[in-house]
Amino acid sequence: MLLRASSRAEVKSRKEAEGSSTTALPSTKMLRCYCDHHCPGEIPKNTCRADGPCFTMVQEEFGRPVLSSGCLKHAGSELQCRDTLNHRTRTTMECCTDRDFCNLDLFPTLPPLKTPSKTSPSACLPLSMVLSVCLFKRQESRPRNSMGLVQDESYIPSGESLKDLIEQSQSSGSGSGLPLLVQRTIAKQIQMMKQIGKGRYGEVWMGRWRGEKVAVKVFFTTEEASWFRETEIYQTVLMRHENILGFIAADIKGTGSWTQLYLITDYHESGSLYDYLKSTTLDNRAMLRLAYSSVSGLCHLHTEIFGTQGKPAIAHRDLKSKNILVKRNGTCCIADLGLAVKFMSDTNEVDIPPNTRVGTKRYMPPEVLEETLNRYHFQSYIMADMYSFGLILWEIARRCLSGGILEEYQLPYHDLVPTDPSYEDMREVVCFKKLRPSFPNRWTSDECLRQMGKLMTECWAHNPGSRLTALRVKKTLAKMSESQDIKL
Repeated sequence: MLLRASSRAEVKSRKEAEGSSTTALPSTKMLRCYCDHHCPGEIPKNTCRADGPCFTMVQEEFGRPVLSSGCLKHAGSELQCRDTLNHRTRTTMECCTDRDFCNLDLFPTLPPLKTPSKTSPSACLPLSMVLSVCLFKRQESRPRNSMGLVQDESYIPSGESLKDLIEQSQSSGSGSGLPLLVQRTIAKQIQMMKQIGKGRYGEVWMGRWRGEKVAVKVFFTTEEASWFRETEIYQTVLMRHENILGFIAADIKGTGSWTQLYLITDYHESGSLYDYLKSTTLDNRAMLRLAYSSVSGLCHLHTEIFGTQGKPAIAHRDLKSKNILVKRNGTCCIADLGLAVKFMSDTNEVDIPPNTRVGTKRYMPPEVLEETLNRYHFQSYIMADMYSFGLILWEIARRCLSGGILEEYQLPYHDLVPTDPSYEDMREVVCFKKLRPSFPNRWTSDECLRQMGKLMTECWAHNPGSRLTALRVKKTLAKMSESQDIKL
């Protein structure tokens, strides 16, 4: 029942070529209307005739907006249109009579959601892309915000905060994020404040929604596959976790010639773990807090949750300190899921994203550098993540003070490869020489740092089968904290 954007566009272009879409009608002429779903004896295809108005209607069905079009058979039926705004059944109809196929330019919107918590689970992502083309087109006269998107307050009551909306969504039982229409409304209302980052995928901006700070990741059009994948992963059932970056909304903005892809998430002013470690000195408690929270997020990603509302196991594939964010309370959350791989245990299928991006060379395990990783064995990706996590533990531990000493922040292998290492550089060091980042001498005289060193060594083992799992690392860090009477 969903209107296909292509069919509507095809009909519109055909009618414009015929010159009929701009022709005013004599009062005696039967009106020709675009029809989809309401097509009595459609001749030709997607066309109906009536002495009443053309209409386009949007109606919510199972939580999804469905667009349909057709003819009203009697003159004066415009009254039916005006009376069709229905909050209970969530239906809106708009009519026109000024020319043939005038309803091709009608894009009615759903009535306001009075209780967002009772909306159905978010629709799947392909629907989002269809709606971007056909359902949410707006006339140029409507007010626009600083992103150039149309303002629309209709779906979210004025007193609702992001926290309220997310809690209501969680309590509704979907576990997969905010309903699609709520996401799109939030995306339209965001004010972009300042750019806070830039990478190979695009830019990150700090924005505001109703006074609340949010992060807006704007993807380059060449990175559409990463945007699609990251949005899909974030909207996985039961994905939300305190140590995974909080997803708010995704949206597409564009015209026929250009497109912008937005991913809106929680904003963390401390920035990435990479930025945080460069400027922050840690004690044992702060070090263990960063490490434990990071591996807790990774453990949730890696774990499959069984049941009707289950969650697949997910491997990150691009773990590094720049893809982990530090929250205000000194804990971490994992971000940047554009390369993630899912495992469907019911079909024993590894769902690999179709994008061409690869991980970061400096953090690649030997089996990836040597191209010996079994792409169809999901556990291979899990163990690759653990190698990268071992390097992150090393970055954290170096910034922990002991005996009044600590090292300046450095990236792993900083002393062994160039600033922007090639595959050959990394293969030489990691695979052929089998070298790993070195430990400062002071670690041997500090029990906490000594144990951290042992932990990272077991994470970055050359043989993937010898590496620790995220759950084992999490339990070990919890035990270390307990032995030092540190509350995580």
